[in-house]
Amino acid sequence: MTDLASITADLRAEQDSLDAVVADLPPERWDTPTASPGWSVRDQIGHLTYFDGTAKLAITDADAFQAALEELMASGGDMERLTLFRDLTPAELLERWRAGRAELLEAATTLQDGQRVPWYGPSMSAKSFLTARLMECWAHGTDVVDAVGGDRPPTDRLRHVAQIGFITRGWTYANRGEEVPPGDVRVELDPPGGGEPWTFGPEGAEATVRGPAEHFCQVVTQRRHLDDTDLVVEGDIALDWLRKAQAYAGPPTEGPAPRRAR
Repeated sequence: MTDLASITADLRAEQDSLDAVVADLPPERWDTPTASPGWSVRDQIGHLTYFDGTAKLAITDADAFQAALEELMASGGDMERLTLFRDLTPAELLERWRAGRAELLEAATTLQDGQRVPWYGPSMSAKSFLTARLMECWAHGTDVVDAVGGDRPPTDRLRHVAQIGFITRGWTYANRGEEVPPGDVRVELDPPGGGEPWTFGPEGAEATVRGPAEHFCQVVTQRRHLDDTDLVVEGDIALDWLRKAQAYAGPPTEGPAPRRAR
C-alpha cells in the first residue's frame, strides 16, 4: 500500500507538472476560457490556490479551517470572488499558488497514517485527503492543458486518480440521492507507460470497464464524456455508473457533453 510520503511526493510532482504548463504563459493567455463554464485558466489556478490553502488549515488548525468553511458557506453569490482571486495579476496569482502549495506540502509531512482530516463534508483519512488534492490538481490541470494546448503527458500518478474514482462509485449515487445498483464492477486499466493492467474490483464481476487509465480518470472527474473515450464498458450497472460518475465532493453535476459520436 502506498505510504503518505509517496503520496505527498506524487502530489508535489503533479503540481509541478501543471506549473510547467502555466509558468511561461503570457498574461493574456491566463484569460483563455476553459471547459468549465465561465472559468478561465486563471480561475482554475485560483481555485486550486484557495483549496490548497484551506487544505493546509485542515491539517494544521481545525478551528481556522472551520471558520474558513463557514465563511465559504455564507458567501453565497460572492463565492467566486472569495475563491478565485480575480483581483490578482497572473504573476501574483502564480506566486500565491506556489507559496500556498508549498505550505500544504510542508503540512502534509506532519500527517500520521490513520489520522482523520476535516473537510467539506465527512472527514477523510490522511491518505485519501492527499490523494484527493492530487486528483483535483490533475483534473483542473486537464482543463488548463486543454485550453492552452499544453504538454502534460500522463504518468503512473494517475493510479491515485483511478483508485479514488473507483472507490467513489457509491458516493456518485449517494450524492444524487439514489441507491447503488446491486452488483460489482471490475475495472481493468492500461497504465500510461504500459505494463500490467491496474485492476479494481473482483474477478467475475457482473460488469466491466476496460481501457486507457487516462480515459477512465477523465470520465470519473468529468473532464471527458464517456463517448469521447476508448473505454469498453460491458454491463448496464457499469454504463449507468460512468454516465454519472463524480469522484469529487460537491453537488451532483452532469459533466461535459460528448464531442463526437461513440
